[in-house]
Amino acid sequence: MTLYRSICGNSGVFSYEIGTDFIDIRFKETPQIFRYSYQSAGKENVEKMKTLAENGYGLYSYINMHVKELYEK
Repeated sequence: MTLYRSICGNSGVFSYEIGTDFIDIRFKETPQIFRYSYQSAGKENVEKMKTLAENGYGLYSYINMHVKELYEK
């Protein structure tokens, strides 16, 4: 996984991994990996999360506002 380089320095995201149709997220407070896929969260949301992850800004807020519980179970 790639460490999330939080530009603001206080993100709850620790690391991420980007796949073709998903993004895996590991949050700082848990060792569990959360997979957000096209099927579970929608293509538009996953693609936005990929962009935010690569930019290092806004991913944690986006997850909390738009897809918090939409990870694969």
